[in-house]
Amino acid sequence: MAIDQTQQQDGGDVATAQETLSVTDNRTGRSYEMPITDGTVKAMDFRQIKVSEDDFGLMTYDPAFTNTAACRSDITYIDGDAGILEHRGYSIERLCENATYLEVAYLLIHGKLPDRNELETWVHEITIHTYVHENIKRFMEGFRYDAHPMGMLLATVGAMSTFYPGAKNIKDHDERHMAAVRMIAKMPTLAAFAYRHNMGLPYIYPDNDLSYPANFLSMLFKMTEIKYEPDPRLTRALDTLFILHADHEQNCSTSAVRGIGSSQVDPYSAVAGGVGALYGPLHGGANEAVLKMLDRIERVDAIPDFLEGVKAGNERLMGFGHRVYKNYDPRARIIKKNVDEVLEVTGKSPKLEIAVELEKRALDDDYFTSRKLYPNVDFYSGLIYEALKIPTGMFTVIFAIPRTSGWIAQWLEMVDDDEQKIARPRQIYTGERELEYVPLERR
Repeated sequence: MAIDQTQQQDGGDVATAQETLSVTDNRTGRSYEMPITDGTVKAMDFRQIKVSEDDFGLMTYDPAFTNTAACRSDITYIDGDAGILEHRGYSIERLCENATYLEVAYLLIHGKLPDRNELETWVHEITIHTYVHENIKRFMEGFRYDAHPMGMLLATVGAMSTFYPGAKNIKDHDERHMAAVRMIAKMPTLAAFAYRHNMGLPYIYPDNDLSYPANFLSMLFKMTEIKYEPDPRLTRALDTLFILHADHEQNCSTSAVRGIGSSQVDPYSAVAGGVGALYGPLHGGANEAVLKMLDRIERVDAIPDFLEGVKAGNERLMGFGHRVYKNYDPRARIIKKNVDEVLEVTGKSPKLEIAVELEKRALDDDYFTSRKLYPNVDFYSGLIYEALKIPTGMFTVIFAIPRTSGWIAQWLEMVDDDEQKIARPRQIYTGERELEYVPLERR
């Protein structure tokens, strides 16, 4: 197999490089040339490689799609080696420094930053759609008292498709817009209701005088006070967390949304699939695992022994390393700054001291840096949630609130992509063939 990259010159001018992949099938001796576009070759181009005319053709095998691009997207750019994350071309650092979550949500869905009037209209639309139908509330009341809040969120997001049947008209621009607005607006309400149900507390309705993150905190924690007004440092930290979790390219839950959405089902059902994927501990449960690890370490002077245990394979270093990032996760750098502000309000956390020292020692150790094990966003986000006295079962639910805007943006992009078809991965069959049926009495 050889890559042929040629440049034709004419009068000193260099023409656009034509990139192709030359492949020789050693089974037949035949050679094939395939175009390389954007650093990729089309998997279907390999189907022409056959041993005989009735051969199905060559397939590619890529469990978990670790090296397969399933779509073209202009929503989120990640350079894992350089530690870069951008939304629509804007760095995550600048967005967290200057924007609000709802502004970023607008950017993801509409493809550009809003002007003042567009942002005011957008925020107003989100604000007036925060209430959920009373029947959804009664539906949630049917869960056991100890039901996991993520399971409740999964069910109620899926149930919304029955309350807005017009959403099945996925080519209707107005229906798509309203589905985006409703899901972004109602997700915090559903999340807060799940928390209150789990805690045995009465549900708190949205307070539309408050900002998006402040309203969520109100629905979580309001008790007997006439009006709940959270500390602005907590509100800003939560808003930053929302921005950091808004979208992250083709991760497990986003792929689930796109895969389910490729059947042209309504967007509520597609997003419910994303919630289901996020429910899994390998996707949404990492920050909870970090806290359990810090609890197990217990004190700063136990860190050296713990790290030696990691090297020996007896312990796991949670919150370090990432499927995409082979450098310091840019989101971790940002959220680390917010931890101190939150703890100014809530009080010191002994876990933070352990976390900071653990990070320092790990990054000073060639064993971890040579393996590209750097802190990711989950390493510090759980400390903020715990400082807010949010139960660990709610961590992933809070993750789902901002990720909703990314899921919807990805779904909208997929619906308008002419190259997309219903998802249908191939398989390599490894079972028996052409067995004789044995009657029941002879088995």
